[in-house]
Amino acid sequence: MRAEYFADLARQYATYCRDHGDNKLYRIASGASDDDYKWTETLMRQIGCFGCEATARTYYQALSVHYYTLAGPWEAKGSATDFDTSDYYRTMVSARRVDRILTGHSTVMDCYDPGRTVGLVLDEWGTWWDVEPGTNPGFLFQQNTLRDALVASTHFDIFHRHAARLVMANIAQTVNVLQAMVLTDGDALVLTPTYHVFEMNKGHQDATSLPVHLRVDGARRLVGDTELETVSVSASVKDGTVLVSLSNLDADRSAEVTLDLRGGRIGEARARILTADRLQAHNTPQTPEAVAPRAFDGDGVRVLDRGLGLTLPPHSFVTLRAPLTVEG
Repeated sequence: MRAEYFADLARQYATYCRDHGDNKLYRIASGASDDDYKWTETLMRQIGCFGCEATARTYYQALSVHYYTLAGPWEAKGSATDFDTSDYYRTMVSARRVDRILTGHSTVMDCYDPGRTVGLVLDEWGTWWDVEPGTNPGFLFQQNTLRDALVASTHFDIFHRHAARLVMANIAQTVNVLQAMVLTDGDALVLTPTYHVFEMNKGHQDATSLPVHLRVDGARRLVGDTELETVSVSASVKDGTVLVSLSNLDADRSAEVTLDLRGGRIGEARARILTADRLQAHNTPQTPEAVAPRAFDGDGVRVLDRGLGLTLPPHSFVTLRAPLTVEG
């Protein structure tokens, strides 16, 4: 369909999808793929006016958008487990691109809905590789490595920054298909590296976002013509506890990070790390914890005058939890 035709249909259908009593519907219009900002603009014109302060009409309460992370062209997406460092960096560049995609759609929506009453829903995201050899191509079964975990951790940080407009973000599948959190093999059930990123980040849910200003010298890699920022971070506070999530996307170099928390004092911190010897490491029924979180202490986390210092190993994801005392 053309965007204009779909927008008319969505408006018609929304008219007859009615609220009844306390049962309030949340109508999500089928939105764009990738950077098709015209599609979003067309939908927003149906419910808002350009540059005005009027409340958006309630035909639908949100628009969706899809974005998948690929390391190559659609026809040759590459193997989930057999890849080199160049493939890895191309994947990270593709993963980081979701920030620009969300910014673009949010900017278009701001023109018609400056009060941000209409939500943006990233209802399909994740990595997409070629199916595993010997499996049914239509089932889209693929393995899940440390590379996928770092795609997920980077996405979570980006979602965190867009929380004012992004009301929901759904990884495309959860079991066996694409970037799944659980793989099954007969009677065996395996938790993937991506699962562990979800579990380690769950403390951010329903928390209060903390603004993060990242200053890390040399945390960049040139990938083709694109400069890749190799450190990603987000932070929140809930029930007097601060949670900081950090990713080092550099495949070979560690990153030195100082957490300088303004307006508060951090108590004794507990940190966990998700990493492996190889980017290609993944979990199987025979090796279910090849990529699994473990305590991250010792020289990895240091108390400094300015806060906490961390040495993030190459290709690693770290979460740090600590009690927070707000300074009066």
